[in-house]
Amino acid sequence: MTHALPGYVCPEDATRADVRTAPWCCPLCGGPWDLDFTPDPASPLEPACGPNSLWRFASALPLPGAFSVTLSEGNTPLVPLAERVHAKLDFLMPTLSFKDRGAVMLAELARRLAPGRVVADSSGNAGTAVAAYCARAGLPCEVFVPEGTSEKKTEQMRAHGAAVRVVPGGREAAALAAREAADLPGVFYASHVFNPYFLHGTKTYVYEVWEELGGRLPEALVLPVGNGTLLLGAALAVQELARRGVRPPALVAVQAEAVSPLAAAFAAGAEDADPVEARPTLAEGIAIPAPPRARQILAAVRASGGTFLTVPDSALRAARRDLAGRGLFVEPTAAACWAAVGPQAPGDPLRGRTAVLPLCGAGLKSGPARPGPEPGPSTSENRQPDPTRSDELGR
Repeated sequence: MTHALPGYVCPEDATRADVRTAPWCCPLCGGPWDLDFTPDPASPLEPACGPNSLWRFASALPLPGAFSVTLSEGNTPLVPLAERVHAKLDFLMPTLSFKDRGAVMLAELARRLAPGRVVADSSGNAGTAVAAYCARAGLPCEVFVPEGTSEKKTEQMRAHGAAVRVVPGGREAAALAAREAADLPGVFYASHVFNPYFLHGTKTYVYEVWEELGGRLPEALVLPVGNGTLLLGAALAVQELARRGVRPPALVAVQAEAVSPLAAAFAAGAEDADPVEARPTLAEGIAIPAPPRARQILAAVRASGGTFLTVPDSALRAARRDLAGRGLFVEPTAAACWAAVGPQAPGDPLRGRTAVLPLCGAGLKSGPARPGPEPGPSTSENRQPDPTRSDELGR
C-alpha cells in the first residue's frame, strides 16, 4: 500500500510543493519549508504500546505506514538536577546527541524517495547523526563541515561511511557548499534547518517528557537555540499536545552571549533577527549568526510567554564542571541551559517554575572545554535533589 507523504508549505508566502519533486527550499523566497501536517488530536497516543524508539509516537509523526530505519533512538531518561529542575539525557542517544531524533526522520524520508546520494552540512552532531542513519538505511552520504570541527566528530562520520568535506571558513561556508551540492540532480539535502521533517523528529523530545511526567508538561522548557531545531520541534509538540488538553509550558531559549542574534532581536521587540558577527565561543553548536528560521523561533517563544537568556563562556565552563561533578559529562554547548538557569546563574531566571532542560551532546565528542580547565569534581554546595521525588515537576 502506498502512503502519501505530507507536502511542503512555505511559512512566508504559502508556496506549496510535493515532497517527491520539491527543491530543498522555497523557490520564491529561498526560505525553509514547513510541513502541511497536523496530527489528529483524536487519534490514539499510546506510546507504551509502540516500539522501543521514537516511532512509538507514530500517530503524531508525518511518515505514514511501516518504517524501517531506526537505531532504537529516544526514550532517554529524566534525572533531577535541582529542586523542580530535571534534565533529559539526550546525549545517551545512539550517536550521542539529540540530533538523532531528526536524522532518523530524514533518513526514513530519503529511503522512501531513493535519491542517488544524501548531503548534509553540520558543525558536528547533525552530520554525525545523518551519517549514522544513512548507513542504517543503506544510503550514500556526504557531509560538509567547517574547518575546526572536532576531529572526534569527523572521525565518527567517516566511521559510518560518510564522505566528509572540510570547508574553509565557518558554519555558514559549510552550509553554502552543501546547498550547492543539493542543487544537483538526484541529491537529497538532509538539512536539519531547511527540511521540516527534522523538526517533527525533534518534537518527540517533548512527547517523551509528557510521557515520563504522566501526561503533563513542566511549567517551562529550557532549550539551547542556534538554528532552533529543538525549540521549534518542541513548539510543534506543545501545540499538538495542547489540542489534547495538555497545559503548555513557557519556552525559555538560551543562546551563547558571543553569538546571540535571536536574544538581541527578542529584547528589541523585533519580529526578525539581523545577522551578527561569527565570534568564537565554546558553544559552537549554537553559534549561528543568521538563523534561517529566526522569525519562527521568535514567534514561538513570544507565543509561549517565554524569554531568551544568554550565557558567557565563563558560565559555560563553570556549568560544565558542575554537571561533570554530578556525573554528567557533556559537551560545552550542552551545558548552556544549565549555565542559564542552574544554581550559579544570576537572579532567579525560572521564577520558581518547574522546568526540564536537555543535556543534548556527550562530552566525549569534544573533550575538555578550552580555554579553561578541564572538567573536574564539582565544588557546588547546592543540595542535590532527591531522586525518589518523581512528583517534583508535577507541582
